[in-house]
Amino acid sequence: MDQRHSTDAVNHKNGHYVPIGGPEDPELEKFDKPLPFCGCGIGWFSLLLGFVFPVMWYYAAFLYFWKYYDKDPRERSGLGASAVAAFVCTVAVLVAVTVIVTKSLLP
Repeated sequence: MDQRHSTDAVNHKNGHYVPIGGPEDPELEKFDKPLPFCGCGIGWFSLLLGFVFPVMWYYAAFLYFWKYYDKDPRERSGLGASAVAAFVCTVAVLVAVTVIVTKSLLP
């Protein structure tokens, strides 16, 4: 911390103080509101709901790849986790279908 600046009332009379105010960047104020879906955001909500309805993982992956998180960077981690879950689900389904088809074709 810079020792030349103070918020003390004595230094205020001399003109040496740092004003305590709002955020330095007014762009940060838009993140003061809570995230939707009980504060966990669309991504994490989709991840949790995806275990019941896997289509939600693909919805969140769609939002992730079309950069929905540019509107709110706090959504990035949840959307990314849902995109990974969608990928794992797709690989698991492809492996299961391959095994079933291979077993049915073999005598």
